[in-house]
Amino acid sequence: MVYLNKILLVEDDEALGLAIEFSLRNEGYEVIRASSVKEARNQFDHTIFKLAILDINLPDGNGYDLCMHFKKQNDAMSIIFLTALDEEANVVMGLDIGGDDYITKPFRVRELMSRVRVQLRKQTKLEEASLILTSENIKIDMNQVKVYKNQEIVSVTNLEYKLLLTFMKNAYKVLKRDEILLEITEGDEVFFDENTLSVYIMRLRDKIEDNPKNPQFIITQRGLGYRWDKDVCRQ
Repeated sequence: MVYLNKILLVEDDEALGLAIEFSLRNEGYEVIRASSVKEARNQFDHTIFKLAILDINLPDGNGYDLCMHFKKQNDAMSIIFLTALDEEANVVMGLDIGGDDYITKPFRVRELMSRVRVQLRKQTKLEEASLILTSENIKIDMNQVKVYKNQEIVSVTNLEYKLLLTFMKNAYKVLKRDEILLEITEGDEVFFDENTLSVYIMRLRDKIEDNPKNPQFIITQRGLGYRWDKDVCRQ
């Protein structure tokens, strides 16, 4: 499936980081691990994560700064703090700046997995309740199944609508052609190959891009696929 529960794990203790990563992967999650603020920021800039697990003390900074940086750009992302500091002031600070939960070291892996599941369930409920996606002057109203550009309705076919929805739900993620095909044709008895997909993307660009020959929303990643290259907010 296209929609993955990607988790960013930021922990500079190599042994603990490997143990947590192994446990998360064993639960079926896709995990990217970083050991510093710089590395974590770089991963965040290139990948869409649903959840971040942040150690407080890092060699080049702290988890609080990372949390504020992440939330500023993606408020829907869940944050769980890992901390050896169990003083109330530190816990409150983490929650006040946007953290969703915390767990104090040492902890049982089973407890951490439980907290991860809770946060991801919250994410799913929020996504199901989000019926409007907006990206600059482009809007999808999922309740009415309508697309708008500059507040005016754009006439799209059913497959164009599915294609646009797939891109906007996966902003900044490079989607392979077979992933896109699976997502927009699932359950439909239609003939759809890669050439047909190229035609539909061209048609969609004609409708939403100001200059289809120099697209700003749907970007081609040669040899890889396509990606939606703008921020998307949910309402």
